[in-house]
Amino acid sequence: MTVTADEQSPWGRVDESGTVFVRESDGERAVGQFPDGTPEEALAYFERKFIELAGQVTLLEQRVKRGAPAADVSKTITTMSSSIATANAVGNLAALADRIAALGGTVIELTEKQSEEAKAAVEAAVAERTAIVIEVETLAAADLAKAQWKTVTASVEDMFTRWQKHQTEGPRLPKAEANALWARFRTARGTIDNARRAYFSDLDALHRQARDAKQALVDKAEALSSQGSAAIPAYRALLDSWKAAGRAGKKLDDTLWAKFKAAGDALYSAKAEVEAKDSVEFGANLEAKLALLIEAEVLLKETDRLKAKEALGSIQKRWDKIGKVPRDQVRVVDDRLRLVETEVRKLDEEHWQKNNPERQQRSDGFAGQLAEAIAKLERELDEARAKGDEKKIAAAQEALDARKAWLGAVKS
Repeated sequence: MTVTADEQSPWGRVDESGTVFVRESDGERAVGQFPDGTPEEALAYFERKFIELAGQVTLLEQRVKRGAPAADVSKTITTMSSSIATANAVGNLAALADRIAALGGTVIELTEKQSEEAKAAVEAAVAERTAIVIEVETLAAADLAKAQWKTVTASVEDMFTRWQKHQTEGPRLPKAEANALWARFRTARGTIDNARRAYFSDLDALHRQARDAKQALVDKAEALSSQGSAAIPAYRALLDSWKAAGRAGKKLDDTLWAKFKAAGDALYSAKAEVEAKDSVEFGANLEAKLALLIEAEVLLKETDRLKAKEALGSIQKRWDKIGKVPRDQVRVVDDRLRLVETEVRKLDEEHWQKNNPERQQRSDGFAGQLAEAIAKLERELDEARAKGDEKKIAAAQEALDARKAWLGAVKS
């Protein structure tokens, strides 16, 4: 193989045996052979090796610019420095070595920067985790006797989830600080858990008490079924006790209530059957009493008390013989009859007031006294007129007029 100037490059050459050399500052170094190709192909092959190596350096430089972890960069620099020094490639290896060396200084700066960033990140993480601790401690310090446990439990679960996520995804905290914060979190959460368990333990006891009480009420309500509608007042008393019994838990409450209500429905159903039967049986009675009411209400305009009393007495006797009316009409018809009875009674009372012997006697006595007083005043008036005493005339006349007015009122 004859080597010409074209078969060499600024950074390497190929000898007659096909050995490829790279030129370095202190001479040249054999990097390999390419016996099965032309010198051009041999140089091109080892130049491609150089390009690949240069690409790795460029990639490392980009990683440094992006802030890759300084420890990883330092390790890669050491590896690549060794690789470049012994690289089987043709190219400006010294320039690559300089670029790698330049990255060494950058790594120092990067290490310092990342160290500061890591410190700041740890401080921020400590602050964030401390905030979670304070949040759970504040909740634990509240009056848990008044806690809404569904809300409280959800809040604690959310805090613990955030704690775990922070622990997993956040920076690693110093062991002493991490342990101290976790101890505070665990203590506060334990306080809340103990209060919750105590609350639900008490609630379970109340539920059991309410369950036993309501089961007893169900038994009593079901025992009333044989008494029919007559047992409704007793059932209502049981219903009052049911309302005061408290909660036994939603599912159990619903089951017990269904039984209790079914017992009551049976009683009210029996009542409805009785009322329906009464409506049919007493319908004719209602018609008869309505007819009597028309007759009775005529007496509201009657002024003759004796005639009114006689007519009302006849109506009352017939009323009583008719019998019951449907339950929902009892008060309606009774109230109408009571109104007539009241008006007739007023006629009798007015007559009695006018003809009461004792009242008449008192009235006659008072009238006599007034007559005597009038006669006396008339004499005094005559005497005053005879004397021309205007003052006495006026006083006597005023007193006389008043007595005559009283007398008129008594006699009317």
